[in-house]
Amino acid sequence: MQRSIESRSSCRSAFSSRIFCLYFGGSAFLTLATWITRFLIGWSTWDLTQSPLWVGAVSAAMLLPTFFLSPVFGVLADRLDPRKGMLVAYLSEAVISISAAVANFQGVFSLNWILCLAFMLGVVSAAQHPMRLVLLPHLVARPSLPSAVGLASITYNLSRIVGPALGAWLLLSVSTAAAFLLVSALFGVGSLFLLRIRVHVPRSQHHAESILTAMSQGLVVIRNSPLIRLVLILTMVDGMIGRSIMELLPAISGRLINGDASTLASLSALAGLGSVLGGVIVSRMRGRERTLLQLVFASLLLSSVVVLMVAWVRDLAGLGLMIMLVSMAVTMIGTGCQALIQVCVADAYRGRVLSIWTVVSLGVPALGAFFMGSVAELVGFVVVLIACALATAALVVLLWQRCQVAAVLKGVTA
Repeated sequence: MQRSIESRSSCRSAFSSRIFCLYFGGSAFLTLATWITRFLIGWSTWDLTQSPLWVGAVSAAMLLPTFFLSPVFGVLADRLDPRKGMLVAYLSEAVISISAAVANFQGVFSLNWILCLAFMLGVVSAAQHPMRLVLLPHLVARPSLPSAVGLASITYNLSRIVGPALGAWLLLSVSTAAAFLLVSALFGVGSLFLLRIRVHVPRSQHHAESILTAMSQGLVVIRNSPLIRLVLILTMVDGMIGRSIMELLPAISGRLINGDASTLASLSALAGLGSVLGGVIVSRMRGRERTLLQLVFASLLLSSVVVLMVAWVRDLAGLGLMIMLVSMAVTMIGTGCQALIQVCVADAYRGRVLSIWTVVSLGVPALGAFFMGSVAELVGFVVVLIACALATAALVVLLWQRCQVAAVLKGVTA
């Protein structure tokens, strides 16, 4: 049975769609299971090696496939049924968790096993992201798309907080092997929700072009769309300031207020709270390009102004407020940019364009954190953060004036 999505302009909340409710329920289990799996793999690495170097290497093994394989899976997301693709990806994650459990039971869970499983998890994540992003617009009416993106962001960020905490509780309550088995059960429950979704996603029947040719077509779409180019630039700007700060949170906490592990935990919780608030704000918005673009610009400006607070930060309360507001702005920027691409890209190219956006949104913060951390070693975080905040504010104003936003939006298909 196929279910058509009603497109009434008065519809705002994504929860008005029964299909989205099923997706939201499944996503709650699946994203939680993913974050617990990542935590268990990271903790197992530390437990085996007691080496920050190997912990970083395992994290890199989970991240690198996204950069290289996301564009390829973006092409496949435009050609295949994204719901089935998501099912395959998440069930593959369940198999990874079961493999880790079996290796633990048999006492062969070595560093080589962990590196292999981490790389496999990275490959599956690279496949899962474009499939999920392609499916989302077909679950709700177009005016409800920002609501759907915002609610999905809330689920993701809550899982990012709750997942590691639940993973730590599992390790205290049961063995590592049993914890991996319980996570695989969560993947199974979430997949049952996806199996109940019945929605028709139009797919082209002819795919004579090669993968590289199809990827180049996605780049052509970006080149020919001023709005998408602007969104990618704004994503880069956000990656160089807000998201980089999130990546450097342990170092910023230690250098600015001599924070310890409990301090970092408090800041991470406040960052999660800010992310949830940002997701709620976006989820209340309609699918209008002008409003979304104004939100992204305003959030970037807010982020840069808030970072200037670092000149007066002296304790956990001040730094916590700054981190919470920056995290809220970062979430509004990320979800706003994703929603803008979702509403203006044709179905046939959505996977390819969004996979490139994913690479940018993940890659630039890594580069920004490296640059910001390197300079901070020489001049300190206060100087670096103030300089980045002022540069960001100036760049946002310049982009708003030079890009002629009204003209950009005229090229968007209604």
